[in-house]
Amino acid sequence: MKNIFHKLVSPVIGNRQWVVKKWACLCLLLFAYCSSINAQTQHLSSVDDAINIALQNNQTLKASDLEIDASKALKKTAGELPKLDFNAQLGQYNSIQFDQSFQVSQTISFPSLLGAKKELINAEIKGKELQKNLSVLELKNQVRTYYYQILYLQHNQKQLQELDSLYNNFIGIAKLRYKTGDTKKVDISTAEAKKGEINLLLKQNEVFLNNAISSLKTLMNTKEDFTLSENANFQPLQISNLLDNDAVANHPAIQSLYQEAVIAEQTKKVARSQGLPDFTIGYVNQSLIGFQNVNGAERFFNSGNRFNSVNIGIAIPLTYGATKARIKSLDFKKQAVQASAQQQQQALVTQVQNAFLQYEQDMKQYNYFRRDALPNAKEIVSAAQLGYQTGDISYVEYLFALQTASDIQLNYLKSIQQVNQS
Repeated sequence: MKNIFHKLVSPVIGNRQWVVKKWACLCLLLFAYCSSINAQTQHLSSVDDAINIALQNNQTLKASDLEIDASKALKKTAGELPKLDFNAQLGQYNSIQFDQSFQVSQTISFPSLLGAKKELINAEIKGKELQKNLSVLELKNQVRTYYYQILYLQHNQKQLQELDSLYNNFIGIAKLRYKTGDTKKVDISTAEAKKGEINLLLKQNEVFLNNAISSLKTLMNTKEDFTLSENANFQPLQISNLLDNDAVANHPAIQSLYQEAVIAEQTKKVARSQGLPDFTIGYVNQSLIGFQNVNGAERFFNSGNRFNSVNIGIAIPLTYGATKARIKSLDFKKQAVQASAQQQQQALVTQVQNAFLQYEQDMKQYNYFRRDALPNAKEIVSAAQLGYQTGDISYVEYLFALQTASDIQLNYLKSIQQVNQS
């Protein structure tokens, strides 16, 4: 009897142990997975954190650094000389004897060309550095744009969810009143239609939020998820005064254009120096096998007796008109770049002034919603809920009040976003 009981119970106990082990392993795997997820999630306490990550990881800036390094690597080429020319003359150039003549020569450019090339390379390096500074500013601007857009969409999502709850409450009350015969079926249908509109806005907001998060990840060049510190009060950015003209003139976008004019000027100096004469210095070592008259006496010289000479020459350009044409072309290019820089500077000043006026207008709109409209919206919702529950107002009046309050609350968040974009 005991054996029979043991045979019946043992499989159950064994299965129970197996199940316990299985669940334990599963729990450990889930714990490890959750830990890995938490480890891969970054927390951005401010927009500066996102900017720092983008500056460290962005491939465009790394490419700019490589371009600067490439320009710096060319510094040693400023003193580059033409290739050393080596010639050998073998044969019967002096007599029937087989002589050898070895010649080496070097062409040297006019000294001013070396300095002009060096200054041109330095100007190009500075131009690359200004281009990088401009890329940094553009990257910071893009990061700020998406960062504050994410904050706005997160708060907008919360507001829409609160509005969704209000419509749920309204539908619940409408259904109760419908059962008691105090209202019609159309009240419920209308409320559900309005709730459907909120759901569509929620889905649209979710798409915009996911797109903004993906764009910010791309700028930061990271695949890791991140969370933003959500302040209790979603406040707009503020500036104290308008940028002056000096600040605009020192902007990398303007300085980069003026640097192109400097590069054109340095290129013109290189072209002018290239139009100057080149010098050549050479050395000849040769044999002159045969008898030579030395101090009135004939003396035989073999191939081991060497004769030396030095050659000095100058190369004068005959078509200086072509050099003058290049110089004139570069001068026109310099003037064109300077004119473009001046126009761009004036346009940037105007853009800043217009942006400041837009910012002031957006701040006025925000202050209106904050001081007047938003408090009224809360009172409208409270009064409408109480009035509809007690039957003092109709469903049409309640829907109108709820719609008005919804528009105010959503436009309040939108006004903050507009200020931040300005």
